[in-house]
Amino acid sequence: MSDGIFTLDAEIRTDLGKGASRRLRHAGKVPAVLYGADKEAVSLTLTHNKVFQAQAFEAFYSHVLTLNIGKEKVEVLVKDMQRHAFKPVVMHLDFLRVDAKKAVHTHVPLHFINEETADSIKLNGGHAEHHMVDVEISCLPADLPEFIEVDLQNVELGQTLHLTDLVLPKGVSLLELNKGENHDLAVVTVKLAKGPKADDAEEGDAAEEEAPAE
Repeated sequence: MSDGIFTLDAEIRTDLGKGASRRLRHAGKVPAVLYGADKEAVSLTLTHNKVFQAQAFEAFYSHVLTLNIGKEKVEVLVKDMQRHAFKPVVMHLDFLRVDAKKAVHTHVPLHFINEETADSIKLNGGHAEHHMVDVEISCLPADLPEFIEVDLQNVELGQTLHLTDLVLPKGVSLLELNKGENHDLAVVTVKLAKGPKADDAEEGDAAEEEAPAE
């Protein structure tokens, strides 16, 4: 992936309001707002084609980006993106300034690995029921991961992995767990899939229950 995906040129805009935003979009621009770091919010415009290309990459949403605003380089995170309801158009962006010395709070995606090779799924007729697709984390910008892996290789049939089972990169914590001991939420469960194998397993259980005691 090119580092250019994480660097975008932006211009300060002074023409504000719905009408101005509509004109910008017709001109191939995207209105945006930059805020955070105890500084005043700044209204910006970016080139739509560049933004649209960048947002196609998953890492765009969990990576520290660089905005070139005139001669200033500002490190930011994408905090919100509005898309058109049915057209391939980015309508608006919110960027949050980041400080290298201050922790950021953001969502990162979960990547479920070894799902096809786990014995519980490949051999025993299970399937992975995902309860989450991302998690909210806290870390310094330099420690920000693009994603967190969830390894299903040794997960048994009927087993559930929770937040505390995740292997986190150094310097990263889960905000949900900071809320207390009752917030160790389920991430993924390997359940018996519906189908021939599941039916065979259910019939086997039934046969065991009906078998007379020796």
